[in-house]
Amino acid sequence: MLGLMQDWPLTVDRILDHAKNWHPDREVVTRSVEGPVVRTTYAEIHARAKRVSDVLKGWDVKVGDRVATLAWNTGRHIEAWYGIMGIGAVCHTLNPRLFPEQLAYIINHAEDRIIFVDLTFIPLLEAVLPHCPTVERVVVLTDELHMPATKLPGAECYEALLSTASEAVEWGGFDEQTACGLCYTSGTTGNPKGVLYSHRSNFIHTLLGLQTTVLGATPKEVILPVVPMFHANAWGIAFGGPAAGSKLVMPGAKMDGESIYELLESEGVTFSAAVPTVWQGLLAHVREKGLKFSTLRRVLIGGSAVPESLIRAFHDGYGIEVIQGWGMTETSPIGTLSNLTPELEALPYDEQMKWRIKQGVPPLGVELKLKNYAGQEMPHDGHTYGRLMVRGPTIAGAYFKGEGGDILDHEGFFDTGDVATIDEHGFMQITDRAKDVIKSGGEWISSIEIENIAVGHPKVELAAVIGAAHPKWDERPVLVIKLKPGESEDRQEHLDFLQGKIAKWWMPDDVVFVDDIPLGATGKIDKKVLRERLKDYRLPTAGG
Repeated sequence: MLGLMQDWPLTVDRILDHAKNWHPDREVVTRSVEGPVVRTTYAEIHARAKRVSDVLKGWDVKVGDRVATLAWNTGRHIEAWYGIMGIGAVCHTLNPRLFPEQLAYIINHAEDRIIFVDLTFIPLLEAVLPHCPTVERVVVLTDELHMPATKLPGAECYEALLSTASEAVEWGGFDEQTACGLCYTSGTTGNPKGVLYSHRSNFIHTLLGLQTTVLGATPKEVILPVVPMFHANAWGIAFGGPAAGSKLVMPGAKMDGESIYELLESEGVTFSAAVPTVWQGLLAHVREKGLKFSTLRRVLIGGSAVPESLIRAFHDGYGIEVIQGWGMTETSPIGTLSNLTPELEALPYDEQMKWRIKQGVPPLGVELKLKNYAGQEMPHDGHTYGRLMVRGPTIAGAYFKGEGGDILDHEGFFDTGDVATIDEHGFMQITDRAKDVIKSGGEWISSIEIENIAVGHPKVELAAVIGAAHPKWDERPVLVIKLKPGESEDRQEHLDFLQGKIAKWWMPDDVVFVDDIPLGATGKIDKKVLRERLKDYRLPTAGG
Protein backbone atom coordinates (compact mmCIF):
# COMPACT_ATOMS: atom_id res chain seq x y z
CA MET A 1 0.00 0.00 0.00
CA LEU A 2 1.32 3.44 -0.94
CA GLY A 3 0.66 6.70 0.84
CA LEU A 4 -1.91 9.16 -0.48
CA MET A 5 0.13 12.37 -0.38
CA GLN A 6 0.63 14.82 -3.22
CA ASP A 7 3.44 14.19 -5.69
CA TRP A 8 5.45 17.42 -5.37
CA PRO A 9 8.72 17.04 -7.29
CA LEU A 10 11.77 18.16 -5.31
CA THR A 11 13.27 20.53 -7.88
CA VAL A 12 15.52 23.43 -6.87
CA ASP A 13 13.53 26.08 -8.75
CA ARG A 14 11.00 25.73 -5.90
CA ILE A 15 13.69 26.99 -3.49
CA LEU A 16 13.99 30.35 -5.23
CA ASP A 17 10.20 30.43 -5.75
CA HIS A 18 9.84 30.09 -1.97
CA ALA A 19 12.34 32.88 -1.32
CA LYS A 20 10.50 35.18 -3.76
CA ASN A 21 7.05 34.35 -2.36
CA TRP A 22 7.82 34.54 1.36
CA HIS A 23 11.03 36.58 1.69
CA PRO A 24 10.85 38.84 -1.38
CA ASP A 25 12.57 41.86 0.18
CA ARG A 26 15.38 39.99 1.94
CA GLU A 27 18.66 41.38 0.68
CA VAL A 28 21.44 39.74 -1.27
CA VAL A 29 24.47 42.03 -1.01
CA THR A 30 27.46 41.64 -3.34
CA ARG A 31 30.89 43.20 -3.52
CA SER A 32 30.79 43.34 -7.29
CA VAL A 33 33.69 42.39 -9.52
CA GLU A 34 33.50 45.93 -10.96
CA GLY A 35 34.06 47.34 -7.45
CA PRO A 36 30.94 48.83 -5.81
CA VAL A 37 28.76 47.00 -3.30
CA VAL A 38 25.49 46.09 -5.04
CA ARG A 39 22.17 45.38 -3.29
CA THR A 40 19.34 43.28 -4.61
CA THR A 41 16.55 41.10 -3.18
CA TYR A 42 15.28 37.57 -3.63
CA ALA A 43 12.34 38.93 -5.65
CA GLU A 44 14.71 40.71 -8.03
CA ILE A 45 17.04 37.72 -8.29
CA HIS A 46 14.04 35.50 -9.08
CA ALA A 47 12.87 37.82 -11.88
CA ARG A 48 16.35 38.11 -13.37
CA ALA A 49 16.96 34.34 -13.13
CA LYS A 50 13.77 33.88 -15.19
CA ARG A 51 15.27 36.22 -17.79
CA VAL A 52 18.43 34.07 -17.84
CA SER A 53 16.18 31.08 -18.54
CA ASP A 54 14.49 32.96 -21.38
CA VAL A 55 17.87 33.77 -22.96
CA LEU A 56 18.96 30.13 -22.72
CA LYS A 57 15.72 28.83 -24.20
CA GLY A 58 16.18 31.29 -27.08
CA TRP A 59 19.51 29.56 -27.71
CA ASP A 60 17.74 26.18 -27.77
CA VAL A 61 19.21 24.99 -24.46
CA LYS A 62 17.31 21.84 -23.49
CA VAL A 63 16.91 19.63 -20.44
CA GLY A 64 20.24 17.94 -19.73
CA ASP A 65 22.41 20.41 -21.69
CA ARG A 66 25.47 21.56 -19.76
CA VAL A 67 25.87 25.30 -19.15
CA ALA A 68 28.99 26.33 -17.24
CA THR A 69 29.85 29.19 -14.91
CA LEU A 70 33.35 30.54 -14.23
CA ALA A 71 32.55 33.09 -11.59
CA TRP A 72 32.93 34.42 -8.06
CA ASN A 73 30.24 34.47 -5.36
CA THR A 74 27.91 37.23 -6.56
CA GLY A 75 24.22 37.94 -7.00
CA ARG A 76 24.63 37.57 -10.76
CA HIS A 77 26.14 34.11 -10.28
CA ILE A 78 23.09 33.09 -8.21
CA GLU A 79 20.79 34.38 -10.97
CA ALA A 80 22.68 32.36 -13.58
CA TRP A 81 22.56 29.26 -11.37
CA TYR A 82 18.81 29.24 -10.93
CA GLY A 83 18.21 30.36 -14.51
CA ILE A 84 20.17 27.35 -15.77
CA MET A 85 18.73 24.81 -13.34
CA GLY A 86 15.13 26.07 -13.54
CA ILE A 87 14.72 24.86 -17.12
CA GLY A 88 16.35 21.49 -16.47
CA ALA A 89 19.79 22.34 -17.87
CA VAL A 90 22.86 21.32 -15.84
CA CYS A 91 24.82 24.06 -14.09
CA HIS A 92 28.50 23.13 -14.36
CA THR A 93 30.61 25.20 -11.96
CA LEU A 94 34.19 25.60 -13.18
CA ASN A 95 37.02 26.06 -10.69
CA PRO A 96 39.34 28.89 -11.89
CA ARG A 97 42.13 27.60 -9.65
CA LEU A 98 42.63 24.54 -11.82
CA PHE A 99 45.42 24.47 -14.39
CA PRO A 100 44.30 25.57 -17.88
CA GLU A 101 44.86 22.02 -19.16
CA GLN A 102 42.52 20.65 -16.48
CA LEU A 103 39.90 23.30 -17.25
CA ALA A 104 39.99 22.42 -20.94
CA TYR A 105 39.67 18.72 -20.07
CA ILE A 106 36.66 19.38 -17.83
CA ILE A 107 34.85 21.65 -20.32
CA ASN A 108 35.34 19.07 -23.07
CA HIS A 109 34.39 16.13 -20.88
CA ALA A 110 31.21 17.91 -19.78
CA GLU A 111 30.52 19.08 -23.36
CA ASP A 112 29.58 22.54 -22.11
CA ARG A 113 27.60 24.56 -24.67
CA ILE A 114 27.67 27.98 -22.99
CA ILE A 115 29.87 29.55 -20.32
CA PHE A 116 28.97 32.46 -18.01
CA VAL A 117 32.22 34.17 -16.99
CA ASP A 118 33.28 36.99 -14.66
CA LEU A 119 35.56 39.75 -15.93
CA THR A 120 38.45 38.44 -13.82
CA PHE A 121 38.60 35.14 -15.69
CA ILE A 122 38.37 36.35 -19.30
CA PRO A 123 42.14 35.96 -19.92
CA LEU A 124 42.01 32.41 -18.53
CA LEU A 125 39.04 31.53 -20.73
CA GLU A 126 40.64 33.14 -23.79
CA ALA A 127 43.58 30.77 -23.34
CA VAL A 128 41.40 27.70 -22.80
CA LEU A 129 38.53 28.03 -25.30
CA PRO A 130 40.51 27.41 -28.51
CA HIS A 131 40.79 23.83 -27.21
CA CYS A 132 37.06 23.48 -26.38
CA PRO A 133 35.03 22.84 -29.55
CA THR A 134 31.65 22.27 -27.85
CA VAL A 135 31.39 25.84 -26.46
CA GLU A 136 29.09 27.88 -28.71
CA ARG A 137 29.10 31.22 -26.89
CA VAL A 138 30.23 33.02 -23.75
CA VAL A 139 28.22 35.38 -21.54
CA VAL A 140 30.29 37.98 -19.68
CA LEU A 141 28.72 38.72 -16.28
CA THR A 142 28.85 42.51 -16.51
CA ASP A 143 27.04 45.55 -17.92
CA GLU A 144 27.60 47.35 -21.23
CA LEU A 145 29.73 50.05 -19.59
CA HIS A 146 32.29 47.45 -18.39
CA MET A 147 32.01 45.02 -21.32
CA PRO A 148 35.57 44.53 -22.58
CA ALA A 149 36.88 43.93 -26.04
CA THR A 150 37.62 40.22 -26.03
CA LYS A 151 38.80 37.43 -28.30
CA LEU A 152 36.17 35.10 -26.82
CA PRO A 153 33.98 33.61 -29.57
CA GLY A 154 30.34 34.63 -29.47
CA ALA A 155 30.86 36.85 -26.41
CA GLU A 156 27.65 38.45 -25.12
CA CYS A 157 27.05 41.05 -22.39
CA TYR A 158 24.95 39.67 -19.52
CA GLU A 159 23.04 42.85 -18.71
CA ALA A 160 22.36 43.59 -22.39
CA LEU A 161 20.87 40.12 -22.79
CA LEU A 162 18.67 40.43 -19.70
CA SER A 163 17.40 43.87 -20.74
CA THR A 164 15.49 42.37 -23.67
CA ALA A 165 14.55 39.01 -22.12
CA SER A 166 11.18 37.99 -20.68
CA GLU A 167 10.29 36.73 -17.20
CA ALA A 168 7.43 34.66 -18.60
CA VAL A 169 9.27 31.36 -18.45
CA GLU A 170 7.94 28.19 -16.85
CA TRP A 171 10.31 26.44 -14.46
CA GLY A 172 10.22 22.79 -13.42
CA GLY A 173 7.90 20.27 -15.01
CA PHE A 174 10.59 17.58 -15.15
CA ASP A 175 11.41 14.58 -12.96
CA GLU A 176 13.14 15.37 -9.66
CA GLN A 177 15.87 12.88 -10.59
CA THR A 178 16.83 15.15 -13.52
CA ALA A 179 20.47 16.24 -13.42
CA CYS A 180 20.87 19.66 -11.84
CA GLY A 181 24.52 20.47 -11.16
CA LEU A 182 27.92 19.18 -12.22
CA CYS A 183 31.05 19.64 -10.13
CA TYR A 184 34.38 17.98 -10.81
CA THR A 185 36.74 16.63 -8.18
CA SER A 186 40.09 18.38 -7.88
CA GLY A 187 41.87 15.55 -9.69
CA THR A 188 44.75 14.97 -7.27
CA THR A 189 45.01 11.45 -8.71
CA GLY A 190 44.38 11.17 -12.44
CA ASN A 191 41.91 13.32 -14.34
CA PRO A 192 39.13 15.13 -12.44
CA LYS A 193 35.88 13.19 -12.23
CA GLY A 194 32.41 14.67 -12.59
CA VAL A 195 29.90 14.47 -9.73
CA LEU A 196 26.43 14.91 -11.20
CA TYR A 197 23.89 16.18 -8.64
CA SER A 198 20.16 15.69 -9.22
CA HIS A 199 17.41 18.15 -8.32
CA ARG A 200 16.26 15.66 -5.70
CA SER A 201 19.71 15.29 -4.14
CA ASN A 202 20.25 19.06 -4.00
CA PHE A 203 16.79 19.63 -2.53
CA ILE A 204 17.32 16.96 0.13
CA HIS A 205 20.80 18.37 0.83
CA THR A 206 19.15 21.76 1.39
CA LEU A 207 16.74 20.28 3.94
CA LEU A 208 19.65 18.41 5.52
CA GLY A 209 21.57 21.70 5.76
CA LEU A 210 18.69 23.50 7.44
CA GLN A 211 18.94 21.22 10.47
CA THR A 212 20.05 23.17 13.54
CA THR A 213 23.08 20.90 13.83
CA VAL A 214 24.23 21.92 10.33
CA LEU A 215 23.68 25.47 9.00
CA GLY A 216 20.58 26.05 11.08
CA ALA A 217 19.74 29.07 8.91
CA THR A 218 16.74 31.28 9.73
CA PRO A 219 15.40 34.58 8.34
CA LYS A 220 17.27 36.33 11.19
CA GLU A 221 20.63 34.98 10.00
CA VAL A 222 23.02 37.02 7.87
CA ILE A 223 25.29 34.59 6.01
CA LEU A 224 28.60 35.33 4.29
CA PRO A 225 29.66 32.33 2.16
CA VAL A 226 33.36 32.87 1.54
CA VAL A 227 33.60 29.28 0.31
CA PRO A 228 33.19 29.59 -3.46
CA MET A 229 30.11 28.50 -5.35
CA PHE A 230 32.45 26.36 -7.48
CA HIS A 231 33.30 24.29 -4.37
CA ALA A 232 30.40 21.85 -4.09
CA ASN A 233 27.66 24.50 -4.27
CA ALA A 234 29.27 26.81 -1.69
CA TRP A 235 28.68 23.94 0.77
CA GLY A 236 24.95 24.22 0.01
CA ILE A 237 24.61 27.85 1.18
CA ALA A 238 23.46 29.12 -2.23
CA PHE A 239 20.44 26.85 -1.76
CA GLY A 240 20.10 27.04 2.03
CA GLY A 241 20.14 30.85 2.22
CA PRO A 242 17.11 31.35 -0.07
CA ALA A 243 15.35 28.32 1.45
CA ALA A 244 15.55 29.88 4.92
CA GLY A 245 15.04 33.47 3.79
CA SER A 246 18.42 34.48 5.21
CA LYS A 247 20.21 37.61 4.04
CA LEU A 248 23.21 36.64 1.90
CA VAL A 249 26.42 38.66 1.67
CA MET A 250 28.53 37.68 -1.34
CA PRO A 251 32.23 38.58 -1.23
CA GLY A 252 32.95 38.65 -4.97
CA ALA A 253 36.63 38.55 -5.91
CA LYS A 254 38.11 40.03 -2.72
CA MET A 255 38.98 37.31 -0.19
CA ASP A 256 41.67 39.13 1.82
CA GLY A 257 41.27 39.68 5.56
CA GLU A 258 40.55 43.41 5.30
CA SER A 259 37.81 42.99 2.67
CA ILE A 260 36.14 40.10 4.49
CA TYR A 261 36.21 41.99 7.80
CA GLU A 262 34.67 45.06 6.17
CA LEU A 263 31.70 43.02 4.89
CA LEU A 264 31.27 41.17 8.20
CA GLU A 265 30.94 44.46 10.05
CA SER A 266 29.10 46.65 7.54
CA GLU A 267 26.43 44.02 6.80
CA GLY A 268 25.98 42.59 10.31
CA VAL A 269 27.02 39.06 9.36
CA THR A 270 26.15 36.44 11.99
CA PHE A 271 27.41 33.26 10.27
CA SER A 272 30.16 32.60 7.75
CA ALA A 273 31.86 29.62 6.11
CA ALA A 274 35.34 29.21 4.63
CA VAL A 275 38.49 27.09 4.57
CA PRO A 276 41.12 27.53 7.33
CA THR A 277 43.51 29.69 5.27
CA VAL A 278 40.81 32.36 4.82
CA TRP A 279 40.19 32.53 8.57
CA GLN A 280 43.89 32.70 9.34
CA GLY A 281 44.17 35.70 7.01
CA LEU A 282 41.16 37.37 8.64
CA LEU A 283 42.48 36.83 12.16
CA ALA A 284 45.90 38.20 11.18
CA HIS A 285 44.21 41.41 9.96
CA VAL A 286 42.00 41.70 13.05
CA ARG A 287 44.95 41.24 15.42
CA GLU A 288 47.18 43.64 13.53
CA LYS A 289 44.55 46.40 13.62
CA GLY A 290 43.26 45.64 17.13
CA LEU A 291 39.71 45.02 15.87
CA LYS A 292 36.70 43.16 17.28
CA PHE A 293 33.69 41.39 15.78
CA SER A 294 30.32 43.05 16.41
CA THR A 295 27.80 40.50 15.12
CA LEU A 296 29.63 37.33 14.06
CA ARG A 297 28.57 34.41 16.28
CA ARG A 298 29.44 31.20 14.40
CA VAL A 299 31.89 30.15 11.71
CA LEU A 300 31.88 26.91 9.75
CA ILE A 301 35.37 25.75 8.82
CA GLY A 302 35.97 22.89 6.41
CA GLY A 303 38.03 21.88 3.41
CA SER A 304 40.86 20.59 5.59
CA ALA A 305 41.27 19.69 9.26
CA VAL A 306 40.93 22.64 11.63
CA PRO A 307 43.89 23.21 13.98
CA GLU A 308 43.20 23.63 17.69
CA SER A 309 45.01 26.98 17.56
CA LEU A 310 42.38 28.35 15.13
CA ILE A 311 39.44 27.11 17.23
CA ARG A 312 40.97 28.72 20.33
CA ALA A 313 41.76 31.97 18.51
CA PHE A 314 38.09 32.49 17.66
CA HIS A 315 36.72 31.28 20.99
CA ASP A 316 39.24 32.74 23.43
CA GLY A 317 39.82 36.03 21.62
CA TYR A 318 36.36 36.85 20.30
CA GLY A 319 33.76 34.47 21.81
CA ILE A 320 32.93 32.99 18.40
CA GLU A 321 31.92 29.33 18.08
CA VAL A 322 33.81 27.28 15.52
CA ILE A 323 31.93 24.41 13.88
CA GLN A 324 34.20 22.06 12.00
CA GLY A 325 32.69 20.36 8.97
CA TRP A 326 33.85 17.47 6.83
CA GLY A 327 32.61 16.61 3.39
CA MET A 328 33.64 16.28 -0.22
CA THR A 329 32.34 16.98 -3.71
CA GLU A 330 30.88 13.46 -3.74
CA THR A 331 28.83 14.16 -0.56
CA SER A 332 27.21 17.37 -1.90
CA PRO A 333 29.27 18.16 0.41
CA ILE A 334 27.90 17.85 3.97
CA GLY A 335 29.25 14.76 5.74
CA THR A 336 29.80 15.48 9.43
CA LEU A 337 29.84 18.45 11.81
CA SER A 338 31.52 18.88 15.19
CA ASN A 339 28.43 19.69 17.26
CA LEU A 340 29.05 18.64 20.85
CA THR A 341 26.54 16.55 22.77
CA PRO A 342 25.15 18.04 26.02
CA GLU A 343 27.41 15.68 27.98
CA LEU A 344 30.55 16.86 26.17
CA GLU A 345 29.52 20.52 26.31
CA ALA A 346 29.23 20.21 30.11
CA LEU A 347 32.96 19.47 30.31
CA PRO A 348 35.51 22.25 30.92
CA TYR A 349 36.47 23.90 27.63
CA ASP A 350 39.98 22.46 27.61
CA GLU A 351 38.55 18.94 27.91
CA GLN A 352 36.02 19.62 25.12
CA MET A 353 38.89 20.30 22.72
CA LYS A 354 39.48 16.55 22.22
CA TRP A 355 36.15 16.48 20.34
CA ARG A 356 36.16 19.97 18.85
CA ILE A 357 39.22 19.09 16.75
CA LYS A 358 37.43 16.03 15.36
CA GLN A 359 35.31 16.23 12.24
CA GLY A 360 32.17 15.29 14.14
CA VAL A 361 28.90 13.43 13.75
CA PRO A 362 26.78 12.94 10.63
CA PRO A 363 23.39 14.69 10.46
CA LEU A 364 20.19 12.88 9.52
CA GLY A 365 20.60 11.80 5.90
CA VAL A 366 24.21 10.63 6.04
CA GLU A 367 25.37 7.15 7.12
CA LEU A 368 28.99 6.39 8.02
CA LYS A 369 30.94 3.16 8.46
CA LEU A 370 34.56 2.19 8.96
CA LYS A 371 35.82 -0.81 7.03
CA ASN A 372 39.20 -2.46 6.67
CA TYR A 373 40.71 -3.37 3.30
CA ALA A 374 38.92 -6.75 3.39
CA GLY A 375 35.55 -4.99 3.73
CA GLN A 376 35.01 -5.94 7.38
CA GLU A 377 33.33 -3.36 9.62
CA MET A 378 35.61 -1.81 12.25
CA PRO A 379 34.64 -0.84 15.82
CA HIS A 380 33.77 2.67 16.96
CA ASP A 381 36.28 2.83 19.80
CA GLY A 382 38.17 6.00 18.85
CA HIS A 383 41.39 4.03 18.26
CA THR A 384 40.81 1.55 15.43
CA TYR A 385 41.51 2.97 12.00
CA GLY A 386 39.38 2.14 8.99
CA ARG A 387 38.51 3.34 5.53
CA LEU A 388 35.70 5.87 5.86
CA MET A 389 32.61 4.74 3.96
CA VAL A 390 29.52 6.87 3.41
CA ARG A 391 25.98 6.34 2.10
CA GLY A 392 22.85 8.45 1.64
CA PRO A 393 20.54 10.30 -0.80
CA THR A 394 23.06 13.13 -1.25
CA ILE A 395 26.07 10.86 -1.88
CA ALA A 396 27.42 10.08 -5.37
CA GLY A 397 26.43 6.69 -6.75
CA ALA A 398 28.62 6.94 -9.87
CA TYR A 399 30.78 9.45 -11.70
CA PHE A 400 29.66 11.31 -14.83
CA LYS A 401 29.99 9.16 -17.97
CA GLY A 402 30.92 6.16 -15.82
CA GLU A 403 34.48 7.32 -15.09
CA GLY A 404 36.08 5.13 -12.44
CA GLY A 405 33.61 2.29 -12.97
CA ASP A 406 31.57 0.97 -10.02
CA ILE A 407 32.35 3.21 -7.03
CA LEU A 408 30.04 1.59 -4.44
CA ASP A 409 30.63 -1.55 -2.39
CA HIS A 410 28.13 -4.39 -2.03
CA GLU A 411 26.19 -2.46 0.66
CA GLY A 412 25.98 0.69 -1.45
CA PHE A 413 28.67 2.59 0.50
CA PHE A 414 31.08 4.99 -1.20
CA ASP A 415 34.75 4.79 -0.21
CA THR A 416 35.82 8.37 0.57
CA GLY A 417 39.53 7.61 0.31
CA ASP A 418 39.96 8.84 3.89
CA VAL A 419 41.27 6.86 6.83
CA ALA A 420 39.43 7.67 10.06
CA THR A 421 38.39 6.64 13.54
CA ILE A 422 34.94 6.93 15.13
CA ASP A 423 34.70 7.14 18.92
CA GLU A 424 32.10 5.99 21.42
CA HIS A 425 30.30 9.37 21.15
CA GLY A 426 29.98 8.95 17.38
CA PHE A 427 32.65 11.55 16.58
CA MET A 428 34.54 10.80 13.39
CA GLN A 429 38.13 11.95 12.99
CA ILE A 430 40.04 11.89 9.71
CA THR A 431 43.56 10.66 10.34
CA ASP A 432 44.74 10.84 6.72
CA ARG A 433 43.91 10.42 3.10
CA ALA A 434 44.50 6.73 2.35
CA LYS A 435 47.26 7.69 -0.09
CA ASP A 436 48.95 9.96 2.51
CA VAL A 437 49.04 7.55 5.48
CA ILE A 438 52.54 7.09 6.90
CA LYS A 439 53.20 3.43 7.63
CA SER A 440 56.02 3.06 10.13
CA GLY A 441 56.99 -0.32 11.54
CA GLY A 442 53.61 -1.76 10.60
CA GLU A 443 51.71 1.01 12.43
CA TRP A 444 49.95 4.07 11.01
CA ILE A 445 50.94 7.64 11.83
CA SER A 446 48.43 10.45 11.25
CA SER A 447 50.06 13.26 9.29
CA ILE A 448 47.00 15.46 9.82
CA GLU A 449 47.21 15.29 13.61
CA ILE A 450 50.88 16.31 13.61
CA GLU A 451 50.21 19.13 11.10
CA ASN A 452 47.40 20.57 13.19
CA ILE A 453 49.67 20.84 16.22
CA ALA A 454 52.72 22.08 14.30
CA VAL A 455 50.80 24.92 12.63
CA GLY A 456 49.88 26.22 16.10
CA HIS A 457 53.48 27.37 16.62
CA PRO A 458 53.48 31.19 16.43
CA LYS A 459 56.25 31.26 13.80
CA VAL A 460 54.57 28.81 11.40
CA GLU A 461 52.47 29.88 8.44
CA LEU A 462 51.90 26.40 6.93
CA ALA A 463 52.93 22.90 7.98
CA ALA A 464 52.80 19.57 6.21
CA VAL A 465 53.91 16.08 7.16
CA ILE A 466 54.96 13.50 4.59
CA GLY A 467 56.50 10.05 4.80
CA ALA A 468 60.12 9.46 3.81
CA ALA A 469 61.65 6.08 3.08
CA HIS A 470 63.49 4.38 5.96
CA PRO A 471 65.40 1.05 5.69
CA LYS A 472 64.17 -0.29 9.03
CA TRP A 473 60.76 1.33 9.61
CA ASP A 474 59.59 1.49 5.97
CA GLU A 475 58.58 5.16 6.40
CA ARG A 476 59.19 7.91 8.93
CA PRO A 477 57.45 11.30 9.19
CA VAL A 478 59.14 14.51 8.03
CA LEU A 479 57.75 17.88 9.12
CA VAL A 480 57.80 20.45 6.32
CA ILE A 481 57.41 24.07 7.45
CA LYS A 482 56.80 27.38 5.73
CA LEU A 483 57.65 30.10 8.25
CA LYS A 484 55.89 33.44 8.58
CA PRO A 485 57.82 36.34 6.98
CA GLY A 486 60.89 37.41 8.94
CA GLU A 487 61.10 34.31 11.15
CA SER A 488 64.34 32.33 11.49
CA GLU A 489 64.81 28.58 11.10
CA ASP A 490 65.31 26.49 14.24
CA ARG A 491 64.70 22.77 13.73
CA GLN A 492 64.77 21.81 17.42
CA GLU A 493 62.30 24.53 18.39
CA HIS A 494 59.57 22.90 16.31
CA LEU A 495 60.35 19.39 17.52
CA ASP A 496 60.22 20.64 21.11
CA PHE A 497 56.82 22.19 20.37
CA LEU A 498 55.49 18.70 19.53
CA GLN A 499 56.90 17.07 22.68
CA GLY A 500 54.17 15.68 24.94
CA LYS A 501 51.46 16.40 22.37
CA ILE A 502 51.96 13.29 20.21
CA ALA A 503 53.18 9.75 20.79
CA LYS A 504 56.98 9.55 20.96
CA TRP A 505 57.18 7.19 18.01
CA TRP A 506 55.17 9.71 15.93
CA MET A 507 57.88 12.36 16.42
CA PRO A 508 59.18 13.50 13.00
CA ASP A 509 62.70 12.36 12.18
CA ASP A 510 63.47 15.72 10.61
CA VAL A 511 62.21 19.25 9.98
CA VAL A 512 62.57 20.74 6.50
CA PHE A 513 62.07 24.46 5.93
CA VAL A 514 60.71 25.56 2.54
CA ASP A 515 59.80 28.87 0.93
CA ASP A 516 56.48 27.56 -0.28
CA ILE A 517 54.06 24.73 0.44
CA PRO A 518 51.88 24.06 -2.63
CA LEU A 519 48.10 24.30 -2.33
CA GLY A 520 45.69 22.50 -4.61
CA ALA A 521 42.64 23.91 -6.39
CA THR A 522 40.48 23.65 -3.26
CA GLY A 523 42.98 25.31 -0.92
CA LYS A 524 44.30 22.08 0.60
CA ILE A 525 47.99 21.25 0.81
CA ASP A 526 48.92 19.34 -2.33
CA LYS A 527 51.09 16.54 -0.97
CA LYS A 528 51.47 14.97 -4.39
CA VAL A 529 53.35 18.07 -5.57
CA LEU A 530 55.20 18.39 -2.25
CA ARG A 531 56.45 14.80 -2.43
CA GLU A 532 57.61 15.36 -6.00
CA ARG A 533 59.55 18.47 -4.93
CA LEU A 534 61.24 16.50 -2.13
CA LYS A 535 61.80 13.28 -4.11
CA ASP A 536 65.58 13.53 -3.67
CA TYR A 537 65.34 14.16 0.08
CA ARG A 538 67.08 11.58 2.32
CA LEU A 539 66.30 11.12 6.01
CA PRO A 540 69.29 11.78 8.28
CA THR A 541 68.21 8.71 10.28
CA ALA A 542 68.13 6.45 7.21
CA GLY A 543 71.89 5.83 7.17
CA GLY A 544 73.92 5.26 4.05
